[in-house]
Amino acid sequence: MNEVRRDDRLNGKVAIVTGAGSRGEGIGNGRATAVVLARHGARVTLVDSVAEWAEDTAKLIAAEGGTSQIVEGDVSDAASCEAIVARTMAAWGRLDILVNNVGITGPRGDAIEVDVAAWDSAMRVNVASMMLMAKFAIPEMIKSGGGSIVNLTSVAGLLAGHPSLLYPTSKAAVIGLTRAMAAHHGRDGIRVNCIAPGTVYTPMVASRGMTQQMRQMRAKTTLLGTEGTGWDIGYGALFLASDEARWITGITLPIDGGATAGRNDLPVPPSEPAAG
Repeated sequence: MNEVRRDDRLNGKVAIVTGAGSRGEGIGNGRATAVVLARHGARVTLVDSVAEWAEDTAKLIAAEGGTSQIVEGDVSDAASCEAIVARTMAAWGRLDILVNNVGITGPRGDAIEVDVAAWDSAMRVNVASMMLMAKFAIPEMIKSGGGSIVNLTSVAGLLAGHPSLLYPTSKAAVIGLTRAMAAHHGRDGIRVNCIAPGTVYTPMVASRGMTQQMRQMRAKTTLLGTEGTGWDIGYGALFLASDEARWITGITLPIDGGATAGRNDLPVPPSEPAAG
């Protein structure tokens, strides 16, 4: 549920959100994050590989009185990443927040089955793109006095059991990248953190043939017994991007209804009877 709550905690800040559009109806993680950041005062560059996919995001922001611009770009391409940052600086003269949200499922298969060329391509989208955006964003953040980078990973990067090798490997790599970048740039005033979404229902998930029964089964894997939405991720990104998180860097924040904390449906022997 998207309960509209506004304040000015990001007033004067400028953000870039990659993957800020949605392919289909509904609210994905990138769209929700962009709307939430704008709702709390940030001016937001909405990046997607097809500009039209971000148009509804821009409309949602405008309807709430926020400010955004759409920049079409391929975050797996260095020149495109440089241009995205340049367009942001040209529009607003500073950069404070980068949310690296772009990611794909990638090729199926284990180490024996996976297509090698598809592996290389997906790793560039899921991992190298975050390095490339940071490469050009961090110098501008330093000029602005510091900043916050939020990288989107997945609980698949924390837990084994995904049927494919590429996806969890790339998501685990994002966690390592986040920690390394936090160490490299902390003294520059740059905080770098990670969000690991769990069973969030987004347009991308829906496009893969997610049935109502499958959604109910996914929800049961969480301690709360519910599935998440893009808004849950957006508000997590808001916290990590804001000054309230000024002393937090290098962490991975699971937003997963408790799925990585444990399970309450595992069979266990009965407890011993009470003494006496």
